[in-house]
Amino acid sequence: MSGGAQLMWDEGVTGYDFGPGHPMDPVRLALTMRLVEALGVSGAPELKVVAARPSGESTLRLVHREDYLAAVRQASADPARADADHGLGTEDDPAFAGMHEVSALIAGQSVAGAEAVWAGRTLHAVNFAGGLHHAMPGAASGFCIYNDPALAIARLLELGAERIAYVDFDVHHGDGVEAAFWNDPRVLTISVHEHPTTLFPGTGWPEEQGGEGAEGSAVNLAVPPGTADEGWLRVVHAVVPELLAAFGPQMLVTQHGADTHVEDPLAHLALSVDAQRAAAESAHAWAHSYADGKWLALGGGGYAVVDVVPRTWTHLTAIAAGAPVPPETELPEEWRQEVYARTGSVLAPRRMTDGRDARWRDWSAGYDPADRLDQAVRATRKAVFPAHGLLP
Repeated sequence: MSGGAQLMWDEGVTGYDFGPGHPMDPVRLALTMRLVEALGVSGAPELKVVAARPSGESTLRLVHREDYLAAVRQASADPARADADHGLGTEDDPAFAGMHEVSALIAGQSVAGAEAVWAGRTLHAVNFAGGLHHAMPGAASGFCIYNDPALAIARLLELGAERIAYVDFDVHHGDGVEAAFWNDPRVLTISVHEHPTTLFPGTGWPEEQGGEGAEGSAVNLAVPPGTADEGWLRVVHAVVPELLAAFGPQMLVTQHGADTHVEDPLAHLALSVDAQRAAAESAHAWAHSYADGKWLALGGGGYAVVDVVPRTWTHLTAIAAGAPVPPETELPEEWRQEVYARTGSVLAPRRMTDGRDARWRDWSAGYDPADRLDQAVRATRKAVFPAHGLLP
């Protein structure tokens, strides 16, 4: 194992653009990379910035159906011919020229990052342009065309992996990844998300726990709207570490959607950048504790494209690079000017923190049966812990 980290980056990923007014504004990717550069993270001794080729047909078919790939290619060549039966040309997933090519490019970064970690060429890999976890085998969904987390995991299985753990921190249920491996006990999918009664896609109940022969391989922790830092970190740590310890993954894949933030316009949680940074630190620690350090970290949702996403994913990249950025760090003026040049916004944040102290009360300290968050933890533990030989 060589150690170190790779940041998977090709400027071409900023072409993943559904058009003006769409929440998935590619400026969030460009501003994140510019902040990574402005803070010197891209020059960290243990980090290499690497561009990979787009995923080819054989790789995409590890998860996606042939008819869907054909539909994406058709819509990519002629957006007017987008097929709504495959989820294309919809309000969420409008077709655009070159859609197949840029979606395959994003997938290629995640797959190549997974390959590099598995082969021992690097210990960690980050693709913050990835994490497009809603795409289904036969349809686009929720701003996602190709499901790069599922493709990366499927490629690891093809290479001989026997146990892969996937932890999804996005505010939305990681339904596409869960669906891809619903019947596969080799993949443990854990999704921590806002309750399905209040947010798209309306799935991710604790009782959803995997198909026949794979019971307990799907884990869903649904938290109430309004949940803030301390409660969210408490429920994460009340479920994830014990499951990882019991499962014993050979590699950890994590998705770090930044849409759990209080300022995100599409959801209802109340996290700070500081809690999101704490989750990245925990994922890093879990990789070393339970997966021999092998870690692929991906981006995901996040629609506060100036205030939140660049800071959160820069923290993620820096943690993987072994060069964490202190929360109190002032944001470089050159980056703030870049924000203004690209968006006209004068509201760029000034520091890498929201000024919160990301602490939580450990589950071992006891729980309150009347507390909604503790009820959510109990529901998940009751549903899946026995399948792993754990006490609920």
